[in-house]
Amino acid sequence: MQTKPQALVVMDRQSFDAHFDAARLERLAGLVELGDPVWTDDLDSASVRARLAEVEVMLTSWGAPRLTSKRLAAAPALKAVLHCAGSVRGLVGDEVWRRGIRVTSGADANAIPVAEYTLAAIIFAGKKAPFLAADERRAYEGWGSVSGHGDLSNFRRTVGVVGFSRIGRKVVDLLKVLPTTTCLVADPYADPAEVSRAGATLVGLAELLPRVDVLTLHAPELPETRNLIGAAELSMLPDSATVINTARGSLIDSDALAAECAAGRLFAILDVTEPEPLPAGSPLRRLARVMITPHVAGSLGSEIGRLTDHAIDELERLSARQPLRAEITAENWALGLSA
Repeated sequence: MQTKPQALVVMDRQSFDAHFDAARLERLAGLVELGDPVWTDDLDSASVRARLAEVEVMLTSWGAPRLTSKRLAAAPALKAVLHCAGSVRGLVGDEVWRRGIRVTSGADANAIPVAEYTLAAIIFAGKKAPFLAADERRAYEGWGSVSGHGDLSNFRRTVGVVGFSRIGRKVVDLLKVLPTTTCLVADPYADPAEVSRAGATLVGLAELLPRVDVLTLHAPELPETRNLIGAAELSMLPDSATVINTARGSLIDSDALAAECAAGRLFAILDVTEPEPLPAGSPLRRLARVMITPHVAGSLGSEIGRLTDHAIDELERLSARQPLRAEITAENWALGLSA
C-alpha cells in the first residue's frame, strides 16, 4: 500500500476556517497524513520547523508566509505547493523553481466570480445604473429626466477586454448572454485564432480604445503594465464610456481617470484601486460618476469552498501521478500569468 504524503496547511486562521469545513478536512485527510499541527501561519517556530522537515505537500492560501530560501531549506522533502487562492506572486520565488517544487494555483476557480462581477458591471454600465443611483437629484425623477449619461442601452454595445487572461477569456464567454455585443480584445501575447474562436476580435490597444462603450481590464500586474491606461489612453475613449477594473489598481493612472470623470466625460466601476484602499481625500471617492467596491469581485464567503475543492482536486491528481490542470511554471510566473 502506498504511503500517503505528509502535508501541512499554511495560511492564517481566518483563511483556514473559511477553506476547511469538516467535510473538506475529512476529504483532505483521506489523501494525506495530517500531523501536529495540521495548520499553521508561522513557518519559523521551533515546533513547526520540526514538522517542516517531513512535509511533502503544502496547501497554502491568504496569510501564508513567503517561501524564502531559509524556510525552504527547513523543508527538504517538499515536493508540491497547492495554493487555495489566486496569485502566488507573494508566496513563491526563484528558489521554489530551482528546487523543482511543483506549484498550482486556484486562479482558474477564482476567475469565475471575478468574471461574473465583471459581466454584471458591464450590464449595469450599459444602463449607467450605479451612477444614476449615486446621483440623488436623478434617483427618483424617472427615466425621462436622465441626460448627460450617454445611450442607456445594452443593445449593440462594443466592449473592449484588455488582457486575454483567465478572467478575460471568461468575460468574453459570458458576454455571449448579450448577443448583439461586439467584443474586442487587446493583448500582445494572445493568439488571434484563439480569440476568434472565443467569439471576439483581437486588435491593438490604440485601435480598441476609440471603439468601445465599455473598457474592462484583465491584464497582469507587471512593471510594463503600470499605468497601462493613462491620460493618453483615456482621452481616446468615446464620451460616456465606462472603465471597469477588477484586475489591479496599478493598471490605471488614478489621477487621470479622476480628471476625466470629474470633467463629465467618462464613468468608472472600480473593484481595485491604487493605493488600496484609496485615501479619504482621493477625488475618486466623491465622484458620482465613479463606483468603488472594496475588492469583492474575487472569491468570498461560500465561493472560497470552490478554491479549496480546486486544490484538493489537484492533490488527487498529484497522488495519482496524473497531469496537474493548474500548474504554475517558472515561465508563466515570470510573465505574470499566475497573478
